[in-house]
Amino acid sequence: MFLQAGLLSLTLLLASRVLGVLRETALAAAFGSSAMADVLIVMLTLPDWLSGVLASGALAYVLLPRWAQETAGQQQATQNRVAWRLLWGALVLAALMCAARIPLGALLLPGVAPALQGAVSAALVWSALALPAAMLAGLWAARLQHERDFVGLYGANLVVNGVLIGALVFLAGRAADQAAGQTLGAALVAAVLLRLLWQGWRLRARAKPPEPAPAAAPAPLPGWRIWTWAALGAGLPLALPFVARTLASGAGEGALASFNYAWKLVELPLVLAVQLVAALAFPAIAQAHAQTADAAGPGPGPDALATAVRSALVLAWTLACAAAAALLVGAPVIAALLFGWGRMQTPALGQIADWGRAGAWGLLPQALLALAVTLLATLGRMRFAVLAYALALALLLLAGALGLTAGQELMWALNAGFTLAAWLAWSALGARAVRRWIPLRELLAPLLALLAVALLARWIGPAGGGQAAPARTLGPEQVRELVSCALAALAVAAAGWFSGPQLRQALRA
Repeated sequence: MFLQAGLLSLTLLLASRVLGVLRETALAAAFGSSAMADVLIVMLTLPDWLSGVLASGALAYVLLPRWAQETAGQQQATQNRVAWRLLWGALVLAALMCAARIPLGALLLPGVAPALQGAVSAALVWSALALPAAMLAGLWAARLQHERDFVGLYGANLVVNGVLIGALVFLAGRAADQAAGQTLGAALVAAVLLRLLWQGWRLRARAKPPEPAPAAAPAPLPGWRIWTWAALGAGLPLALPFVARTLASGAGEGALASFNYAWKLVELPLVLAVQLVAALAFPAIAQAHAQTADAAGPGPGPDALATAVRSALVLAWTLACAAAAALLVGAPVIAALLFGWGRMQTPALGQIADWGRAGAWGLLPQALLALAVTLLATLGRMRFAVLAYALALALLLLAGALGLTAGQELMWALNAGFTLAAWLAWSALGARAVRRWIPLRELLAPLLALLAVALLARWIGPAGGGQAAPARTLGPEQVRELVSCALAALAVAAAGWFSGPQLRQALRA
């Protein structure tokens, strides 16, 4: 089920995510963990974050099922109607951002120095200019997903990150001042426009010939309630790390950048392992659910759903435990290799490593949460998933209101929020389903192995003595630390492999 999934799409997704991390590496080399880095991180991420929260995820949830039932002409008509509404909405939102850039800057960057208020305002203007193209890119990405054009879908991210990495490399040897921010803002606008050109080219290549007969009048678009639930379901997960990063800014200059880099240590295994397993398991779980619901339908019978869920859960959980073990042992060397270049300072690297270790524990509840949300979507109970994420966000905001704005405190607040959300999501599935779908023994083995690795790392000290020195070359000491990191992950994965047949079945199916 998992190893046989589309190799090309997985390769392009991996390349897209790796290039995204390299963009952060280039940003760290050019600006370090300075106040200017705080400003530029907000500028570069705000357009796509707003697009993801307000539109992109909702577009996929709402339009993909609709397009599946429409002819080519109706699909294009629906796409055009949504595109115009998105563009008008984005233009209005961009105008509001420009008009309210001073209070918006104070909200997004509470720890910025007064001397950088002008840079913050300019950054928000650049973000506003990029917003309409980002919104339209979200729609075209949904259409490429419908067309199963994974080259076009993931290649678009390669275009954006490639342009921004080029601009950051150009700026690495120059002064990290407000003029550099203007250059990077222009590169951001160019990047999102080039992404649109790429997506438009791929869509034209996929365009079907016109229908010989006039198409029927298009059906009305779904109502606002459907869009609202879809936007909440897709946007709340994106809001959690964004809000935590904003709260971190209140701790002082450079704290937002350091938290952003630390979250990247957690985000890469989260996306490439945990969330990817959940996404690949979705079709198998949906098919098994349909077979279970239809007693006369073909298939292996009522146990098919339980088998599919157990396989996906064991794989996601084992990968999460292995990734957490790797970060607990190797966070200093990983942080140094990814971010210890150029203007990055040693104390900031130490913070990134410590915060990354704390965030590593959040991979475990997120593995449970990802599969629970997949099941809730299959069963038509997405409102419980929305409620779960909303409670996690409320807990994070409460931590901020209590003054817990240090990076490590925010990481633990995120971990607590994900744990609460996972508990609520699985509770919504019912106690009987939980007993059938959660193989406790095969989840316990990698967890115990992870705890053993954590205790051993605490006893003998983490690799490199816990100090993340700036990276200049890959020397013998760094190689030794990376080997220790890999061995820790392999030990945890081996515990899952030998604990029962579920993990082996998941990889062979």
